[in-house]
Formats: sequence, structure tokens, C-alpha cells
Amino acid sequence: PHLVLNLAYNLACLNKNYRNISTAVERASKVVFALKSYAHYDHSGQKQKAVITEGIETVLELYYNQIRQRDIKLVKQYPSTLTAILCYPDELIQVWTNLVYNAIQAMEKQGTLKIQVFKLEQEIVVAITDSGCGIPEEICQKIFEPFFTTKPRGEGSGLGLDIVRRIVDKHQGKIAVESQPGETTFQVFLPVGENY
Repeated sequence: PHLVLNLAYNLACLNKNYRNISTAVERASKVVFALKSYAHYDHSGQKQKAVITEGIETVLELYYNQIRQRDIKLVKQYPSTLTAILCYPDELIQVWTNLVYNAIQAMEKQGTLKIQVFKLEQEIVVAITDSGCGIPEEICQKIFEPFFTTKPRGEGSGLGLDIVRRIVDKHQGKIAVESQPGETTFQVFLPVGENY
């Protein structure tokens, strides 16, 4: 029995160490990703035709386990048909990655993540809404500034939403945030161009 207990204890320690290493690697990779993006390390070339919802689905697939583990209800409202637009698809994936990640982090457990995509005149609008605690007005005014973060030291680079804003600007689009306790919505407006 003593040997079994030692083995169980060692396995528990190994599991804890693995989780700590995994968390550290995840944090480091997020910072490197943010810094590379901020420095335009991976600079995309030409615009390409892409369907916006395909990039969003790629990001949701990446976060599938986190959404499931936190018991978050995912609500998707996409139009039945959506034509491809000229854009920088890889850079838009960075936008969706940051916004979805922030939405997931804003909710503890059993929240609702709603993603709506619709056409509004000459724009495609992507609205990402979470049922988290909300963002105070004074913070809403600063969240797109470089290096501004509300996360504990070592957890956030403060570059995510600045990168999002710069990518949206590059697309001649705009981004807006509306927040109240229990609901925050980020809306990204992307021009569809003449070929829509």
C-alpha cells in the first residue's frame, strides 16, 4: 500500500508540474504572438477573397475545449449566404482570436458567447458578445491603447486590442465596444467593396 500511495503522490505531482509548464508555455506563446503581430513580423502581402465566417469558425475550433470546459453556451447567428470579400484573412483571424479569447476570459462558468455576422449596407458586421462582468466606462475608453491591460502582471501584454484596432484600420473598417454589467459586445465593421 505504501508503494501505491507514493506512486499516486508522484503522479499527482507530475500532473501538477505538467499543468504549470503548460500554462507557462501558453502565456509565453501569447506574448510572442502579440509582439510579432505588433512589430508586423508576419506581414501579409495582397488582399485575398475570403468568407468572414470561415475565419471565425477556425478560431472557434481552436477554442472549442475552453468553451466546453467552462460550460459556455455558444450562439452563432450567420446569414444563410455570405459572399467572399477582399481582405487579409490571416490578419482577421488574429482579430477573431483576440476578441473570442477576451470574451471567454470575461466569463467564469456557464456564460453565453454570441457571435453574429450580418450585412449592413456596404459593410459586414461581426458582433461578439459575452455575458461576463462588463467593462467599466473609464476602461472602455482606454482598451485600444497599446500596452493597456487589466490583467494581472505576466498574464496580458496589453497589445491584443491595439493589434485588433490596427488590423481593422488596415481594412478601412472600424471597431466599437458597448458594455454594461453582464454583457459586452465588440462590433467589427468591414467594408465589402464593389465586388460584393
